[in-house]
Amino acid sequence: MNLVADEGIDRHIVEQLRKDGNSVWAVAEMTPSISDEEVLQISENQSALLLTSDKDFGELIFRQGRSSYGIVLIRLSGLRPASKSDIVCSIIKQHGENMIGSFTVISPKSIRIRKTKK
Repeated sequence: MNLVADEGIDRHIVEQLRKDGNSVWAVAEMTPSISDEEVLQISENQSALLLTSDKDFGELIFRQGRSSYGIVLIRLSGLRPASKSDIVCSIIKQHGENMIGSFTVISPKSIRIRKTKK
């Protein structure tokens, strides 16, 4: 699966996703400090799910009506990096295709997938 990891995504998650065979374009490695709009555009251009821990993307999608290939908001603060990567990688593997055209929220005890495209 094609993924774009926003700058705040743990390095451990990026590395594990790559080990699992995913193509991950990491903002921190490629173009740190770019705007949320630019990150969203890169995700769209690459037909890649955007992984982020930044709630501002919900604002861009739901309030400003911006389109996206799919956004995955990771809300796993307080967990060890290995636990975070295990959870994220498992959910991407299991639900990745359903996340396309959706705004997904991953929290320690739940996953919510809300379609944004018709």
